[in-house]
Amino acid sequence: MESLWIGSDVDLSTLRGRGRGPAGYYPCNVLPLRFRRRTRSGTWPRTRSLNAPSPIQQFGPCGRIMKNSAMVMQIQDPASQRLTWYKPPLTVLVIKKVRDVAVLPPFVQLVHWLIEEKNMVVFVEATVMEDPQLQPYSNFNVVKDRLMTFRDGKDDLTDKIDFIICLGGDGTLLYASLLFQQSVPPVMAFHLGSLGFLTPFEFENFQEQVTNVLEGDAALTLRSRLRCVIMRKEGSKKQQNNQEGQGSKGPGPPSTILVLNEVVIDRGPSPYLSNIDLFLDGKHITSVQGDGLIVSTPTGSTAYAVAAGASMIHPSVPAIMVTPICPHSLSFRPIVVPAGVELKISLSPDVRNTSWVSFDGRNRQELFHGDSLRVTTSVYPVPSICAQDQISDWFDSLAECLHWNVRKKQKHLDELSDLTLSSSNDTLDELEQTQTDT
Repeated sequence: MESLWIGSDVDLSTLRGRGRGPAGYYPCNVLPLRFRRRTRSGTWPRTRSLNAPSPIQQFGPCGRIMKNSAMVMQIQDPASQRLTWYKPPLTVLVIKKVRDVAVLPPFVQLVHWLIEEKNMVVFVEATVMEDPQLQPYSNFNVVKDRLMTFRDGKDDLTDKIDFIICLGGDGTLLYASLLFQQSVPPVMAFHLGSLGFLTPFEFENFQEQVTNVLEGDAALTLRSRLRCVIMRKEGSKKQQNNQEGQGSKGPGPPSTILVLNEVVIDRGPSPYLSNIDLFLDGKHITSVQGDGLIVSTPTGSTAYAVAAGASMIHPSVPAIMVTPICPHSLSFRPIVVPAGVELKISLSPDVRNTSWVSFDGRNRQELFHGDSLRVTTSVYPVPSICAQDQISDWFDSLAECLHWNVRKKQKHLDELSDLTLSSSNDTLDELEQTQTDT
């Protein structure tokens, strides 16, 4: 256990308790007998668990997971995860699908109800206030001056939002994840888009459903995210462009992005194959020769990854899916690795072209020779509120959105009873003759 846990503040949380060191941990030399183990030989002692880091269990200023008897040490059964509020939520962020007129009436109805009936402070994006298509709605004009606004990339919403409501498709949930790059408030997503795999709520009786959530005790799915860090080689073209724009010298800070679905590395406009080296915890695993590579969360396994031939993983499973895009190999199958590992992706030394990387379909950037992308599981999940529970919501989405295992049922054989009653010496001709006589 010593070699498994030492070195990670998050992963050592299971060892906290009485009789431990000043930080609440067991000192290395006084571990209880059940935790003792011979020191690992060699020069690479593991510094973290193979499992995912323990996710932060507080979401925004006032949301957190309800503690209950189903918790074992510091690891809680995912099926028992339920939302509770330790102070009443006061601020709500409403995200609606853009360029969709059909979403406007539900949006106006929801915003008016939250302000007039629930006395909540409602945040919307500043561009919503500038939408001329909202002017004919009298209910919106009544509450327009009481809305709070923000601009993406300029205003920081950290610790300002207690609760998020999404109106639209899966893109609204991905946008909510992008807005909160650390702790994410609980998200309630209504299905008003095209596919709606991640949006389990129907809008018809939204008052009752939102009221139930605001009163607490709602089922949660903690959707893990990937922490992606781009490390630029000193002197690379991208870094030189950044330095010229910022007037700085030396290597700049690495850019870090949290993604909910996937990070995609592809060949971009080049006609040549991608040639990408993949490392796992520092060990070279393989080189990808094809159109690219998808590294996805369990939530993202039902997005781009499943279209590329990956398996579908329930969002509560701690894992990372690695899927090649059109590999030039008949044996390169998608793989699932433990959520606690670190993946490093870089261009092979003899590659003919650069690659491009995108994060949940956004922030597309070019990867040059010497640059690398490091991917790990983030400690900040997206707490997605369930309409029913974790299992029912996921399988309902599989059936309704992806038509998983939908086919016509095999017909029943009318002569099945005759076959079971016949002896082994009966021939088909005799059976047919019997049926004709009857």
